[in-house]
Amino acid sequence: MTMFRRAWGLACALALVPVLVLASTTTVPLLDVKGGIGPATREYVKHGLARAQAEGAPAIVLRIDTPGGLDAATRDINQAILASPIPVLCWVAPEGARAASAGTYILYACHVAAMAPATSVGAATPVSLGAPGVQEPPPARDDGDARKQDEPRSPVDTMERKATNDAVAYLRALAELRGRNVAFAEAAVRDAQTMSASEAASKHVIDFIAHDADALLRQADGRVVRMRTGDTTLHLAGATTQAYVPDWRTRLLAAITEPTIAYLLLLVGLYGLMFEGFNPGVLFPGVIGGICLLLALYALQLLPVNYVGLALIVLGVGLMAAEFAMPSFGSLGIGGVVALVAGSLLLFDADTPELAVSRQLIVGIAVASAAAFMGLVWLAARARRRPVVTGIQELVGQVAVALADFDGRGQVRIRGEVWQATSTAPVRRGQSVRVLALDGLVLDVAPL
Repeated sequence: MTMFRRAWGLACALALVPVLVLASTTTVPLLDVKGGIGPATREYVKHGLARAQAEGAPAIVLRIDTPGGLDAATRDINQAILASPIPVLCWVAPEGARAASAGTYILYACHVAAMAPATSVGAATPVSLGAPGVQEPPPARDDGDARKQDEPRSPVDTMERKATNDAVAYLRALAELRGRNVAFAEAAVRDAQTMSASEAASKHVIDFIAHDADALLRQADGRVVRMRTGDTTLHLAGATTQAYVPDWRTRLLAAITEPTIAYLLLLVGLYGLMFEGFNPGVLFPGVIGGICLLLALYALQLLPVNYVGLALIVLGVGLMAAEFAMPSFGSLGIGGVVALVAGSLLLFDADTPELAVSRQLIVGIAVASAAAFMGLVWLAARARRRPVVTGIQELVGQVAVALADFDGRGQVRIRGEVWQATSTAPVRRGQSVRVLALDGLVLDVAPL
């Protein structure tokens, strides 16, 4: 009996070993940041950091692959990282990914920076003012050159230099805080310099190269990172990553804040309300238009919008609506198309490719609108050439019958009605006459 109890206890202990191993495994959250950095990315990262803190995670991995994005959203993400009570590991992955422009700032802000092979980092020159790069003034060689340098610069050059110097100071501050390569931080902003993963590791732009998530956690284990509360040692041996999937609100925000989607929602909303106004009671265009317009306005208030461009789009749709209401043979319609195209080009106040409406889409909408109004003008012109088919004017050209002989003035019957008529030729009773014109309530006729 004793032997049976010992065997049973040993079996239970062995059965509990996998459970205890699984329970002791450390889980590190992983956030995937892909595409342009915008309001949706900011919300995703901030919510992910808050969730990881609430769950007591020892660290959080930020896997990025981005060409850049909004300066405001990038700074908000960095502020959340710098204020995070748990270490943030930035990992540029998978192979072939990049941390360009805004991604460089995020990488420098994180407590640990790593890259996968065949990835790149850099090209952090600000382009929100339309500056492909800022050229420094040449050094003074003599008094004449010095005097030329003292001449006032244009406001555009001054703003470009101001934005570049601000970005340089910001990235240098992050590099000094994390103890990383300061020279590359400045070169990435001023000269749009880039580096491969191997170069970044050798020049201390990043801490190490990691092929996969397990290698990232394994190499980060035991590192001492500087937190707001003091230095902290990472204990990530044997840890595994767990991806945080964006919630429905973040996914919706990511969809509607994509500039092309926001632009289309705006147009659908305006056109839907316009069609509902011309056809009251249909309801479907009005309901769809109202929902789309509200979603578009919510997305636009999160994006860098030029309100002159927005006003031009509204004006263009209004002019096109006026063309439908009172046809002007294309004058209002053409003006509306021009205003719509101009507003579409000016809508987003940024020159980054991630925040621009597709030019092909704008051209397509302009061509479709122009074709619609050319068709409207053609229909209006054809309608003017048609004979009148309603009212008393439709009697012109019709055939009537004389009720009695008359020479000059008499009476005729047409469509069952008796009308006064005049004729320059004698008319006999029962003779058919054709209506030539209408003078008030008197028909001008001629005998057939």
